Amino acid sequence: MKIVVLDGYTENPGDLSWEELRKLGDVTIYDRTSYTDDPVIAERIGDAQIVVVNKTPITRKTLDQCPNVRLIAVLATGYNVVDYKYAGEKGIPVVNVPTYGTQIVGQYAVGLLMEICSHYGHHDRTVKEGKWENNMDWCYWDYPMIELCGKVAGIIGLGRIGRATARILNAMDMKVLAYDSSPDSQGSRVAEYVDLDTLFEQSDVIFLHCPLFPDTEGIISKENISKMKDGVIIINNSRGQLVVEQDLADGLNSGKVYAAGLDVVSTEPIKGDNPLLTAKNCFITPHISWAARDSRQRIMDITVNNIRAFINGEPVNVVNGYCPHQD
Repeated sequence: MKIVVLDGYTENPGDLSWEELRKLGDVTIYDRTSYTDDPVIAERIGDAQIVVVNKTPITRKTLDQCPNVRLIAVLATGYNVVDYKYAGEKGIPVVNVPTYGTQIVGQYAVGLLMEICSHYGHHDRTVKEGKWENNMDWCYWDYPMIELCGKVAGIIGLGRIGRATARILNAMDMKVLAYDSSPDSQGSRVAEYVDLDTLFEQSDVIFLHCPLFPDTEGIISKENISKMKDGVIIINNSRGQLVVEQDLADGLNSGKVYAAGLDVVSTEPIKGDNPLLTAKNCFITPHISWAARDSRQRIMDITVNNIRAFINGEPVNVVNGYCPHQD
């Protein structure tokens, strides 16, 4: 079985091992291929039967050029980089990693909020630059310090990651509201379900933990920002397209939105003309919520298991509804 990994570097920059994958076939690993529909993608797939990708797109055109492909394994939960519907039509299952970073992504979301509330990085830099040593008072702070106890957090999307975030916020004695299209008893144990407008109106902090669907795309918009409290804080480490970026930048620059903590943007890597780069009090990190070594090891383990299960004729974590027979 020929296996090709098209963009393995972000999954494994050298601190993990591909050895378990190599046990499953003849494996070729590329650190990087392309983030656009490029002819080199089909060239590198060649006659491989199994394609492993993270962010390299697998389009209809590529699939037509690579008739030997029998499985596409995505090194992530999101699989929109693959034309999975067309893959299904061609009898090619697409498999993903449905759960690997629940706790770390929730931790990271709250970490973004904590940085906004206390500006740890800024004050660390000023101390090392000599400001404390030369200060006439015994302490100083350059930004308002925000206490979160008793404040209201609203979570849009109370799935596994949303619940992980909610449990941390519960421990901080925040009141947690949630909006989700499918409320359940697990969510009710960590948050109070409300409608979306109520969440916007009552929350001091809003976390985005929902998937990107047509009805959630652009959910942070000028219209919805106008419904929020003055001085609201917005945290997004889900998908960049949940935010209308110019609208959020305008909200930040006007002061309607006090701050935003973002680990995702609409186009990644970020483009130099993104309005959030120059917006006031906007903290942006390069899509690394998921990147702890423990989390990446889980991705590796589950992906290997996905491929092994397919080879054994019992595919798991198939996202395009196709359970193939073995030729």
